[in-house]
Amino acid sequence: MSRPNGGPSLPIPASPQQIRNIVLVGPSGGGKSTLFDRLVGAGGGRRKDDSSASTALRMSALGHGDLLINLVDTPGAPDFVGEVRAGLRAADAALFVVAAGATVDEASKMLWRECAAVGMPRAVALTKLEQTRDDYASVVDACRRAFGDAQPLQVPVLDGEKVTGLIDLLSQEVHGPDGAAVGALDDDQRAIVDDLRGGVVEAIIEESEDESMLDRYLEGEDLDAETLRADLRAAIGSARFFPIVPTHWASGVGVSELLRLFEHGFPSPADAWMPEVTTPDGADFGEVTCDPAGPLVAEVVRTSSDQYVGRLSLVRVFSGTLRPDMQLHVSGHLAQTAAHATEGHPDHDSDADRSGHVSTTSGEESVPRTEAIAGDLVWVTKVAHAETSDTLSTPERPALVQAWLLPEPLLPVAIHAASKADEDKLAAALGRLVAEDVTMRLEHNVETHQLVLWALGPAHVDDLLARLKERYNVNVEAEPLKTSLRETFVRACDVQGRLVKQSGGHGQYAVVKIKIEPLERGAGIEFVDKVVGGAVPRQFIPSVEKGARAQLEKGVLAGYPCVDVRVTLYDGKAHSVDSSDMAFQTAAGQALREAADEGTVAMLEPIDAITVTVADDHVGAVLADLRGRRGQVHGTLPADDTEGFTTITAEVPQHELSRYPIDLRSVAHGTGSFTREFVRYDHMPTALAREVTAN
Repeated sequence: MSRPNGGPSLPIPASPQQIRNIVLVGPSGGGKSTLFDRLVGAGGGRRKDDSSASTALRMSALGHGDLLINLVDTPGAPDFVGEVRAGLRAADAALFVVAAGATVDEASKMLWRECAAVGMPRAVALTKLEQTRDDYASVVDACRRAFGDAQPLQVPVLDGEKVTGLIDLLSQEVHGPDGAAVGALDDDQRAIVDDLRGGVVEAIIEESEDESMLDRYLEGEDLDAETLRADLRAAIGSARFFPIVPTHWASGVGVSELLRLFEHGFPSPADAWMPEVTTPDGADFGEVTCDPAGPLVAEVVRTSSDQYVGRLSLVRVFSGTLRPDMQLHVSGHLAQTAAHATEGHPDHDSDADRSGHVSTTSGEESVPRTEAIAGDLVWVTKVAHAETSDTLSTPERPALVQAWLLPEPLLPVAIHAASKADEDKLAAALGRLVAEDVTMRLEHNVETHQLVLWALGPAHVDDLLARLKERYNVNVEAEPLKTSLRETFVRACDVQGRLVKQSGGHGQYAVVKIKIEPLERGAGIEFVDKVVGGAVPRQFIPSVEKGARAQLEKGVLAGYPCVDVRVTLYDGKAHSVDSSDMAFQTAAGQALREAADEGTVAMLEPIDAITVTVADDHVGAVLADLRGRRGQVHGTLPADDTEGFTTITAEVPQHELSRYPIDLRSVAHGTGSFTREFVRYDHMPTALAREVTAN
C-alpha cells in the first residue's frame, strides 16, 4: 500500500477488502459525535472535540494498520432522518451509539428495523457508563429489549464512577484505556466472564461456517479468542448477532476495541449488500459487483457547496474506479423510485460533466486522491449537474442506482422573500438547496400564489432558512399557510345578468337568464343550452358558456374556484348592433356573482386520507387528537411489519394538518409516523367559511 505525500497519513486501499465503511447513528445527547471525534483522533486525524448537535452528516477517513476506515457521523435530531438514511447508504455497517441508562428512542428503533430489512450488520456502542445508576447487566438487558439479541463483547471495569478499562469476553483479559492487556482477571471479574461469555460464544458458533466448532464447544473445549474472532465477521455479517462495546469519552476506553471490531467484525464492501442497478430507462444493466475493474457505478450520497470550490459531492463508489477528470454520465430519476411527490427534482440525464478533484477527509483536512476504487467513499468537485441521490457512471454505459428510502416531507411552511433584492436571488438559491437536500420539497401553489417549502420538521425548516441566509445571503420570511379551497352552489336559483352600456358609438348590450343547480361532488361543471325562439342568438351561446366558466374558475364569492354546478341558459335578450361576444361573457359572469351569497354558496375544503402508524400505548391519544381535528377515523389494525404498533386510517381536512408532524411527535411521544394523500373536497363548517370569506 502506498501513502500520499504530505498531509495526514492514510492508507490507499488496493482492494475493497481493505476498506470499511461505517455509519454512526443515535439520538442527540448520546455522545455519538464525541465518539466519532475520538475514533478519528485514534486513526490519526485531527479531531475537533465538538459534541454539539449537527444538522448534516460528517465524514472522515482514518487509518488502522493497512485498513482504510471511512467513518460517517449522522445527526441525532429526528428532523434530519434524511441525512441518517444517506449515511446508511454510504456505509456497509451501522454502529448505534446509545447512552447507558437512557431509553432508546423510537427513531433509533425505527432505523434499526430499516437496517434489519436490508440485512445491514449492526453493533451497539454504549456511552456515559459512569452516569448510570444501573449495573451493566441491566444496561445490556435494555439494549436487548430495544434491539433484539445483542451480546456484550466487553464489560467495563469501574473504579467508583470512573471507567478504567474493559474485560474482554473473548480473550478473557483486562484491557487498559489503550486496548492493551494489563493483567489477569480477579475472582469477581472471573465470575462476570463465566456468566456472560457463554452467550457470546454460542451466538458466534451459531453463525459459524465451521461445523466442528459446535461439537468442540459441547465437548468442553475452551475456544480461544483467535478462533472466535475468525468467525466474528460471519456472525455480525449475518445481521443476527449484534455486539455491544462499552466506551468512555474521557479516558478513551473502548476506542481501540471498536477499531478492532471494525477490522475483524464488520464486512468489507466486497461482502456487503449491493443496491439495485438498472439503466436510466429501467432496463437490465447486468450484474454489478464490488470490482475496481468493473463498470463505473457510483452514487452521490450528499451534496454541499463551498465558496471556493463550488459544488461538492460525497460519492460512494459501488463498482469500477473513479478518477479525476473523467467524463461522467449523471442520472437522476427520483420520480421512479421515491414513494412521494418530488417537485423540484425532475428526472435528468447528462453527459456534460467531468469529475473534478477527488479527495477524502481526515479529521479537518482534505487529502487528495488519484482514484477511488469500488467500495470507497470520497468527495468529488465540479460535477455541476449532480444532485443528492444521483448516479454517476460513464457515457458508454450509463447506470441508475435505485435511490435509498427517502422520508416524505410533511410539514408545509409558506415563505416569501424579505426584500426585492432577496427576491432576485431566491430562485437560484432554492434551486441549489433542492439539489443538496432531497428530503425537502418546493411547491409553487398556483391557486394560493404561495411558495411552500415542505420539510421534515421545525428544526429542518430552521436549518433550511439558515442555509439560505448564511450560505446564499437570501433572507426569507414565513407567512400564514393558505389552503386551496373551492366554492359550490348548495341550492338551485334563477338569476338574470344584464349589461346595458351606452357611451357614444356602439354600446354594450346583453341580457341572460340562467338557472344554477348544485351537482354531486366531483361532477365538475356542466353548461346546458335551453334557449328557444332565438332569444339569445346562436353565435352568442358559446360566449355565455365561456363567460360562465371563466367566472366559476375565478370564484363567485370568496375568490376560489367554483365546482360541481350546472349552469342552464334558458332565456335572454340581444341587440342587433350593441350585442357582442364580450358583452354576453360579461353578463354571464355578472349573473353568477349576483346569485352568490351565504345562502346559496358554500365553501369546500380539501380532505386528505391519512395513515398513522403508532405504538400501541399511544393509540388512544392519537385517536382523540384526530377527532379534535375534525377527522373521521375509519379503522385501526395491527401494523403489518412492526410488532407492538397499530395502523390508524382516517380522513382529515388539510386545514387541520399543517402542524400535524409536530403535534403527532408530541402526542405519540416520538413513536408515530404518517402518510397523507388528497382524496376529495367536502363542505367546510360555516364558522370557518365565514372567516375565509371575510378576508
